[in-house]
Amino acid sequence: MPLGTLEVLLVSAKGLENTDFLSNMDPYAILTCRTQEKKSSVATGKGTNPEWNETFLFTVSDGVVELKIKIMDKDSLTDDDFVGEATIPLGPVCAEGNIPPTMYNVVKDDRYCGEIRVGLVFNPHQTSRDGGFSGEETFGGWKQSSMD
Repeated sequence: MPLGTLEVLLVSAKGLENTDFLSNMDPYAILTCRTQEKKSSVATGKGTNPEWNETFLFTVSDGVVELKIKIMDKDSLTDDDFVGEATIPLGPVCAEGNIPPTMYNVVKDDRYCGEIRVGLVFNPHQTSRDGGFSGEETFGGWKQSSMD
């Protein structure tokens, strides 16, 4: 994947496996693109069909091939529960530039446990006249110069 900005629209999920037996789940998502991690808001009381409609931006470079979205259930008195995870290949959005909101399978232990709806937009950075990139990639809060 060339250097650029990946815009991720986290729309909703449906049919998630309920991890709370006495009340509705409070799901949230953790989005990971290589070393960058973003967290959605908690869809309090939304149960197995949450809606977020949140947008996240990632800076990407060569070698980034997938986006992982881990769905968790926020708990007050115990550790948050792992609901499942979706792995989204980034090749199609790199080629097309835009993937409208699409459903992806959420799995846990190789078992289907719901779906997540995500839209993707990729904006490549322009190359400068000297052949370098005009953008930068961030690594865990540090910025690495594109002119090494």
